[in-house]
Amino acid sequence: MIEISPSKVVHIIFQAREGHSSSAELSAFIDNLNVDEQDHLTAIAWVGRGSFEAEDYAEALATAQSEKTVPTADYLMGMPHLAENLEAGLDAMGIDVDGEEEDLL
Repeated sequence: MIEISPSKVVHIIFQAREGHSSSAELSAFIDNLNVDEQDHLTAIAWVGRGSFEAEDYAEALATAQSEKTVPTADYLMGMPHLAENLEAGLDAMGIDVDGEEEDLL
């Protein structure tokens, strides 16, 4: 269902938590994701902030694909609580965030 590796999402969570949410490094990382990964990243963030339920992930993804008006990095980096939203989104999708963090480290 999710077409972005959880490790990539956790990498973004780490960068956002460490105050890099406005950094060129985080922006470049998101920009270097392919379009599908960027759309999935947005959908995960929306599930995490409660805009969509986990069971409505396909709808969140379709909305991310059809309503994109700004670059994904700009949109996500302007989102309050990006790290928390991504973490909650992964958790809602049944992905063990703690396990992914341990693997990343």
